[in-house]
Amino acid sequence: MGTPGSGRKRTPVKDRFSAEDEALSNIAREAEARLAAKRAARAEARDIRMRELERQQKELEEKSEKSHSEIFSRPSSRNSVSATPLSGNSSRRGSGDASSLVDPDASLSELRDIYDLKDQIHDVEGRYMQGLKELKDSLAEVEEKYKKAMVSNAQLDNEKNNLVYQVDTLKDVIEEKEEQIAEFYRETEEKSKELERQKHTCSVLQHKLDEFKEGLRQRDELIEKHGLVIIPDGTPNGDVNHESVVGTITVLSQEAAQVLESAGEGPLDIRLRKLAGEKEELLSQVRKLKMQLEEERQKYSKSDGMNPDIIGLENGSDLQLIEMQRDANRQISEYKFKLSKAEQDIATLEQNIGRLEGQVARYKNAAENAEKVEDELKAEKRKLQRELRTALDKIEEMEMTNSHLMKRLEKMKANRTALLSQQ
Repeated sequence: MGTPGSGRKRTPVKDRFSAEDEALSNIAREAEARLAAKRAARAEARDIRMRELERQQKELEEKSEKSHSEIFSRPSSRNSVSATPLSGNSSRRGSGDASSLVDPDASLSELRDIYDLKDQIHDVEGRYMQGLKELKDSLAEVEEKYKKAMVSNAQLDNEKNNLVYQVDTLKDVIEEKEEQIAEFYRETEEKSKELERQKHTCSVLQHKLDEFKEGLRQRDELIEKHGLVIIPDGTPNGDVNHESVVGTITVLSQEAAQVLESAGEGPLDIRLRKLAGEKEELLSQVRKLKMQLEEERQKYSKSDGMNPDIIGLENGSDLQLIEMQRDANRQISEYKFKLSKAEQDIATLEQNIGRLEGQVARYKNAAENAEKVEDELKAEKRKLQRELRTALDKIEEMEMTNSHLMKRLEKMKANRTALLSQQ
């Protein structure tokens, strides 16, 4: 139901690896530069140390030369020539020639001084060699630590890149989930609006249904007030084989209802046909009686010597026939008027009832459809709420994972900073 989110564009693997290689090469170049600077500093310190040693040696030589010059500048009792460590051969050569001129105590002290100087030089050289060895050992140890630190930095950098990639991936997933949640919210809002519209439609239909019920109640009150009778008509047009129409009724006056009851049981159109047949029979009988009366009149008019009693009887029977005819005509006219009025009322009421029943059926269908739509919307709303809760749980879990990864990344950065500070 949600649409796929755009998200953040992920860096291709090739570019990411090239960036990692470039970073590693930059780190290696920086480390080599620092190592070269350290080596240059060590070489400079070594040169300074050598110059210092040479200066000390020159000072010792100058001191020895000064001591020799002092010895040679003494009185005749000290006119012997002593040899320095650097000119040992000349001292040995002159020892035989001037042995009688040199003071033995002075020569011994000079030799002692020379040997002391030699010992000092040897000590200085030993200390220098020991310091140089220690420097070499510390340099090897530092280089080993530096290599380990470089390997550790490379591993940390790789882990950092992996964590950054994971963070970017999680950010993309979070953005996609946020877009899906926004889409869910939008669809939920649309469904809620549609549900409100359906509820409004249902309320309108319910109001109309109440109005129609009120109309039917008023119709029943009017029928009862005017003394009309509702007669159900189950078989239209007198067709017995036709399917019965449910809900078709006929409203008549009480007199018309009594006339229809006198016609017997059955559908309305059949009883009306029976009444029409009886009417035709009565009319045919009246016509026959009229014809007979006319014939009798003609017969009696031809015979003048008839008995006055017979004439009176004929006149009496004629009056009875006329009275019967009048009554029959009056009843027929009344029945015709009532029948026409009843037919008009029936047609009007049938039209109203049919229209009302059609509207009621439509409103019932609309109400049922609205209830179905409401149930579907409720189910859809529950489903969307479940999906929303699931998405929120996933987002919370991803946020916790992201915070954990960020803490790990900060810890690795701190470890890397500590290693760099130790170097």
